[in-house]
This record gives sequence, C-alpha cells and structure tokens, in this order.
Amino acid sequence: MKGKVSLVVSDLSSSGSGRWGGAVRPFLLYQALKKLDYEVEIVGFVPSDNSEPIPTSIIPTSYVTAYKYPKFVLSINNLLKKIDGDIVYVSKLKPTSFGSALIKKFITRSPVILDIDDWELSWHGGDQWQYRPSLKQLARDILKPDGALRNPDNPVYLKWIEGFVSYANAVTTHTQFMQERFGGVYLPNGKDVSLFEPTQYDPVSSRERYGLLGYRVLMFPGAPRPYKGIEDVLLALEQLNEPDLRLVIVGGSPYDDYDNQLIEKWGRWIIKLPKFPVQKMPDVVAAAHVVVVPQRDTPAAKAQFPLKITDGMAMSKPILATRVGDIPDILGDTGYLVEPSSPEQIAGQIKLIFQNFEQAQEQGRKARARCVERYSIDAMAAILTDVIASLK
Repeated sequence: MKGKVSLVVSDLSSSGSGRWGGAVRPFLLYQALKKLDYEVEIVGFVPSDNSEPIPTSIIPTSYVTAYKYPKFVLSINNLLKKIDGDIVYVSKLKPTSFGSALIKKFITRSPVILDIDDWELSWHGGDQWQYRPSLKQLARDILKPDGALRNPDNPVYLKWIEGFVSYANAVTTHTQFMQERFGGVYLPNGKDVSLFEPTQYDPVSSRERYGLLGYRVLMFPGAPRPYKGIEDVLLALEQLNEPDLRLVIVGGSPYDDYDNQLIEKWGRWIIKLPKFPVQKMPDVVAAAHVVVVPQRDTPAAKAQFPLKITDGMAMSKPILATRVGDIPDILGDTGYLVEPSSPEQIAGQIKLIFQNFEQAQEQGRKARARCVERYSIDAMAAILTDVIASLK
C-alpha cells in the first residue's frame, strides 16, 4: 500500500451520496484511488434530522451525526478524529466537508485535495444570491432552533467557503465550467467499464425482466429535476404520438415529488422503475434503445457531468442529449445532439434514430470505445497519479 487517503463527504446519508448505492462521485474517486494501491476510507456526516446513513457495503465508510449550530462544533470534532489519512481528499466545496478538512490541515499539516463536482451556490441562484436580512430576521436566523443560519451548509457559508479554495493543496473538478471558475485539474467521471460491459447482457431479456417488452425505450437513468429537461422529452413524445414509445425513468427523485408531477401530467408516456444498486444498473441500461440526457441551459446543468451519459456510453447505447456544458465534448461525434429546451428537435432526432437504428447502434459502439479511452476508472486513476505526485 502507498498510504491512506481519507475521503471526506459532506452527506453520507441515503438521500445524499448514498442515494445511488455507490455510483456517485465520491465512490468513483474511491475506486480510482484503490487502482493506485492506496488504502481508502470514506468518512463524513449524516444529518441528524431526516436521513438514514448509507447502507453498509464493501466500501469502508464511517460517519458522524451532523447537528445544527452551535452543536455542529461537536460534530466537526468527532469527524476530525476519524480523518486519519496521509492525504485528505474532500468531496464538494462545502463548509461541512472542505471546512473540516482545512481544520485538519491546520492541525496536522496533512495535504488536502478538494474535488468540486457541483457549484453549490447554483442551487440558490448563483452569483445573484444575496443575504440582506433585517436585524429582526438576522436574529431569527441565528437564535431560532430552525433558523436558517443554524444550517452548516447555508448559502451564507457556501459563499464564504468559496474564498478558501486556494488553501487546498490541489483541486480536481469534472467540467470546464467548474475548472474555469475554481481552477484545478480536469478529472472527468469514470465508469467501471468491466461492469458496464454490453456483451454480458441481452437487451431483449432485460426488457422482458423489467416489463418493457413491446416498447421502444428511451431511458433516463437518474433523478428527475426541472433543469434536467425531462419535460422536453415528454413534449416530444406528445408530438410524435407513437404508441410504442416510452420514457423509462429509473430511480426517481430522492429530493421531492417532481417525478410524480411528471406522471400526473404525462403518465401515458412514462414507465417508472425503482432505484437499483449500481451492480444491477448495467442490466437495467441494457434494456434501453436510447439513453436520453436532455439537460436545460442552467448554471446547475453547466456545472455537472451527467453520470447517465457514461452509463449509456459504456453500454454502447445511442445517446440523445443537449448542447449544454461539457456534453458535446464528452460525446464527441458519437451521440445525437440538439439545442436545449427544444422538444421539436428531440422529436426529430427520435424519428431519425429509429429510422436508421443500425447506424444508431454503430454510434453506440463508438461511444463505448470513447468511454473506455477517456471516461473509465483507469482513466481517472491515471490523472490522479499526477495530482497526487504534485503534492510532494
């Protein structure tokens, strides 16, 4: 072993990083670091009020309860006792994770790598967000048990912590948008391409297994949110009005009832599948004819590297996506691209794909080759080798 890395995660609950059973960014970093022969443990917080900890898995995880301020000081102290790696790798630019790591660095001089996979302020309006309370409101936010400033990841603190990025020994991020904003090394999301290996799965059998036989399946293997453009696909299906087309949503939203709102309005075109562990996802994605990634042009979308893209690429699926953020660069010439918020263009591409499905499948095979070369766990590990070398 080369040493130990503590991967610090802001939210290790089943509605946080645990919601996709090991498929999200911290667990990809874990796999890449293991490839490099490091001992790795994931440590982090679980909110005290509403979340269950991540289910036990083969990945070693350790968590502490995250209370609200002022008791959160105790939470930080408990987490610091668990951070014992030679290197501290932080997931997300949040006070809970990055702030805790900087305290550890101050105490022990352990080098800190910061991984930024979301622009946290984008969920609150981005650069336009401001906090200008009256004195009365400020008092409420501080003193009331449910006061806004009791939350350790309140936007006030998110904005504040952005000023400390330069205190990290290295920064990694997975989109050009984030790299331009915060600097650092581009480290795209990798996929376990040996698990997501299309020759190991039979699409017809998979469709039969999940009740999808007889349908042409457009699959969205992620959590619906308004900026992800699901409504544009459903509007396209309304325009096409072809009875065997279905949008299959896998997993649903862990945040709210948005997917139920979609079903209420467009239920005719939607099939909803439950959440599956990452080991089952290749079999699920195998059932798709096309994987759709219809992101809208918003700051939140630009800041993200949609994991469902590499799900589809690794499984040799035709990808229908929008020209938003890094998506055109990720796909290269292997996908089908439309402008964001353009149901008419989506409808046209759906027609084109199924009219020339052999060609679409060839595009899928090209996407698989591109994924293996650029977006695998091995590719992540190669980049991390240089990042870690730069710490010395």
